[in-house]
Amino acid sequence: MTTLRDAAMNSKAWPFEEARRVLKRYEKKAPEKGYVLFETGYGPSGLPHIGTFGEVQRTTMIRRAFEIISDIPTRLFCFSDDLDGMRKVPDNVPHPEMLRENLQRPLTSVPDPFGEYPSFGDHNNAMLRRFLDTFGFEYEFISATEFYRSGRFDDTLRLAAERYDGIMAIMLASLREERQQTYSCFLPIHPETGRVLYVPIKNVDARNATITFDDETGREWTLPVTGGNVKLQWKPDFGARWAALGVDFEMYGKDHSTNTPIYDGICEVLGGRKPEHFTYELFLDEGGQKISKSKGNGLTIDEWLTYAASESLGYFMYQKPKTAKRMHFDVIPKAVDEYHQQLKAFPGQDAAGQLNNPVWHIHGGKPPVSDMVVPFAMLLNLASVAGAKDKTGLWGFIRRYAPDASPEHNPQMDQAAEFAVRYFNAFVAPTRTFRLPSDKERAALDDLVARLKGWTGGLDAEALQTMVFAVGTEHGFEPLRDWFTALYEVLLGASQGPRFGGFIALYGVDETIALIERALKGELAA
Repeated sequence: MTTLRDAAMNSKAWPFEEARRVLKRYEKKAPEKGYVLFETGYGPSGLPHIGTFGEVQRTTMIRRAFEIISDIPTRLFCFSDDLDGMRKVPDNVPHPEMLRENLQRPLTSVPDPFGEYPSFGDHNNAMLRRFLDTFGFEYEFISATEFYRSGRFDDTLRLAAERYDGIMAIMLASLREERQQTYSCFLPIHPETGRVLYVPIKNVDARNATITFDDETGREWTLPVTGGNVKLQWKPDFGARWAALGVDFEMYGKDHSTNTPIYDGICEVLGGRKPEHFTYELFLDEGGQKISKSKGNGLTIDEWLTYAASESLGYFMYQKPKTAKRMHFDVIPKAVDEYHQQLKAFPGQDAAGQLNNPVWHIHGGKPPVSDMVVPFAMLLNLASVAGAKDKTGLWGFIRRYAPDASPEHNPQMDQAAEFAVRYFNAFVAPTRTFRLPSDKERAALDDLVARLKGWTGGLDAEALQTMVFAVGTEHGFEPLRDWFTALYEVLLGASQGPRFGGFIALYGVDETIALIERALKGELAA
């Protein structure tokens, strides 16, 4: 009999493939630290965006897959590089003048422009943690500020001073000649201004673990590399963190991929073992540009959750992580409906099929039962023709289509109805463009009305779909897709739409007749 672990060891689902790579690290003996460490990094220079959530979601999927194939305990660290100096003012936050006055200061030393937290770094960290907590992620949050200032990083920083030449050899090989002249892996934090300084280092004292440098005014300073007086440049920091913590797995975007040998090399110079990596493709905005925290382009986590449940976002994150994907509002309806299709398929699948199903990974092996009796895309069309102002306006149609459904017994359906009304009003209603039918289309619509008036088949979606097909075929639409495009453009004001038989079953035969007659009179186009 095949066990769950046996099925997992052979699963082609990408989280299991990654989990098996991590397990291979410890084929001979378990980790000395007593657990396998997964890590995600976060640069809190702007408000957290959906790509940051994706890293934690996907890493959690791999972590859960690992826990099926191994008994070694696991931990997940979410590390915020909040000691980094603020290099530029984000476009999407208030009080930019105040932020400009604090450029180059660590993010945890910059006042919060929203006035809610001790610093801008604390604000952005809290935003990230609030969302991660909302989704029920199990993680341990680490602030770079606390990591450096508490002394937790001191041993590695002393080692970096001792092995400075080895680190610099790796870094200098990757830099242009001009940059090589002034580069140092150490960035001092000015004792008076508090700014992170990008200045040449005059001396590194390995024995005393200090650095000597001149500030912008020419004054010479000597600071210990420990205690938060100095931070590492971001590339050395990446590798040093891996060595200090004993990180076993970290994923990051494709834009980091060329730096992987640098991160690995510095980790090894500092006595660590390079972790397993996973490079994912980037999320793109509507125009195909990379989503950026500072620009605020693309969807935010809050925006997605305004129009759909978090599980649909998890589904979107699971799909093809090594393929670049547009992250715009129009991906939401498809993600919602495909998620519920997978949820409905899950109970009938064998162990191997379930482990390959995205919902296993979204829900850590315990997916709920879908109570969606109407697809989300259909709800959007229903909101359009019904003029629904709230979810109550949709439930009358839903109950007629599925008499046993109710807000109490179908909470996912109830939530989706509310989301659909919001989504329709925000994105569909402003873009609808109705047109008048052509003569050929008008004749077919007249025929459809006549057949609907004589319809005795009840609300059988498939039978209604067959009848709509027959009308299009008999009126010579070739390809038949042109007939359905006409229905959508004339009746719904959109170029795409639902299976029309299902739409009639949900909206109602008499209501559909009335809708077509209004279109034929020109009332919708007007």
